[in-house]
Amino acid sequence: MKKILIFYGSYGGGHLSAARSIKEYIDTHYVDTETCMVDCIEYVNKALNKFTTKAYSEIAKNAHWVWKKVYYGAEDGAFAKVNDKTQKLLSIKLNKLLQSYKPNLIISTHPFSSHMCAILKKKKKINSKIATVITDYAPHSQWLMHPAYIDYFFVAHDGMKNNLLKRGIKENQIRVTGIPLSNRFLAHYNKEKILSEFSLSPKKRTVLFFAGGEQGFGKDKILHMLESIIQNFPSLQIIAISGKNEKMKKKFNTIVSKTNSNSTVKVLPYTDKVAELMSVSDLVITKPGGLTTTESLASGLPIIVINPIPGQEEENAEFLENKGVAIWIKKHDNIEKELYKVLNSEGKLQSMKINARLLAKKNSTKDICEILLGKL
Repeated sequence: MKKILIFYGSYGGGHLSAARSIKEYIDTHYVDTETCMVDCIEYVNKALNKFTTKAYSEIAKNAHWVWKKVYYGAEDGAFAKVNDKTQKLLSIKLNKLLQSYKPNLIISTHPFSSHMCAILKKKKKINSKIATVITDYAPHSQWLMHPAYIDYFFVAHDGMKNNLLKRGIKENQIRVTGIPLSNRFLAHYNKEKILSEFSLSPKKRTVLFFAGGEQGFGKDKILHMLESIIQNFPSLQIIAISGKNEKMKKKFNTIVSKTNSNSTVKVLPYTDKVAELMSVSDLVITKPGGLTTTESLASGLPIIVINPIPGQEEENAEFLENKGVAIWIKKHDNIEKELYKVLNSEGKLQSMKINARLLAKKNSTKDICEILLGKL
């Protein structure tokens, strides 16, 4: 029996989603294996996990400039040294789990668990194979601590591979597979049936509009954009997802009522039907987290990026824009003008769709698991 330990973190939804997709694939396709998923920070220190996840949520929502300093400060210098010492301390508790479970393979979808496991392997406390799955479109040094003790780095695209090579990581450690994706995004859906379920027309183009989940983001800009699309693009229909943000949901509904657009705008709370909704959409408006970006690309959707969190999300946005998949609407841009570039140009929209499909790696989860389980 091969034992596989999958670590994730609670900061945002991407790390957890990637871990779930990997576990689901292994459990479904491999016999004689046992998988266990663990929130690495929750395990080593529940109080720290509660504090840091809440702090991340608040900073992401209210103080982007603070997160920018934290993110880039952690690349090197004093902050990075403090973090390394902290991870060494936390790894003592994590080692108890590893000694008890004795995994043949450790898969990490969060930089902290990769860091702690590399420290333990360096100290010869463990000898498990370690795989780091980077869940963004640009690498941060915190994913790459003590890289000589990591067996595999799975990355989203060739540009990241080149970046890792420049940082001294060996080519045989790097695999360009894409970010793990739920198999729901590989399924085929009945478009007319799904549109009918939400009382939407198959004859209109559909915009999928994400409000930013619990964190929310750029509230005034989001509300302005929704109202602008309703008023300036009456031929479109919109699915506006407020997530768990009740205040945003109420404001969305207020705009719908104000513009008398109940027939063309559907406001939804948190939903588990993102794959289905993406399958019937022509465009997605969102902040560019690794998870949503991966799902959008797999669905062949052009992306309108708005107000990304500084650091990883801004780097994701820059990558997507350079690849001709997204338009990033920045702080001082004219929203209407930028939207017209895409929504009033069938050629532009079609070009972005083609680029999205070329960039997507829909078999990412399968490829990651086959590489790792094949080695076991």
